[in-house]
Amino acid sequence: MEAVIKIGGSLAGYPDALKTLCRKLSEMGQRHRLLIVPGGGEFVDVVRVIDKRFQLSPSVSHKMAILGMEQFGLLLSELIPNAIPITSLGERKICTGKKGVHVFSPSKLMFREKALDASWDVTSDSIAAFVACRLHAKNLILVKSVDGLFSEDPEKNSNAKLLHRISTSALSKLQRDSVVDNCLPRLLMNENVYCYIVNGLFPERIVQILEGNETVCTLITS
Repeated sequence: MEAVIKIGGSLAGYPDALKTLCRKLSEMGQRHRLLIVPGGGEFVDVVRVIDKRFQLSPSVSHKMAILGMEQFGLLLSELIPNAIPITSLGERKICTGKKGVHVFSPSKLMFREKALDASWDVTSDSIAAFVACRLHAKNLILVKSVDGLFSEDPEKNSNAKLLHRISTSALSKLQRDSVVDNCLPRLLMNENVYCYIVNGLFPERIVQILEGNETVCTLITS
């Protein structure tokens, strides 16, 4: 598998941009073997509200959030031309099959294996990292609506600098303001995968990553 790409649910707030991104992903799939892990966005935000209102058990809220991811995955499957929806990794087939864009629904795998903690510290970021490690993917690309990780919150400090490269150990100590979840550094700590945080409002940046070129993003290394 060349890349596992997590599409952040926040991009649903930019309908035209998300449609453009999805068309571009389809074009990338003609040259690369890609697996899409959906984010949660508004679908999971609903779960957060219900969790707070009813004080759900961590196990139930975690499962509901994963099902929220799958709803966003259905939307992505609709928007990405020629997308291939899948519910099982089928590692050998996915890793060695034809080029294309597979959109993964993770509930079957995550409910069966229970490999990650049932916690809000575990989001689609960590689930995508878990999938990337399982498939021995070369790249993990977390596509969000921000350029990457910054030294400080850029909305509060205009002098905040984009961190072009950061180690997992440094990431675990960084004040991140929820750009990535708290579990991600631990999952990537001893894995041989390049993890990028990139802005999905600029699909050409994803192309540059896949082609091994420099672009505006943050690279997380172990």
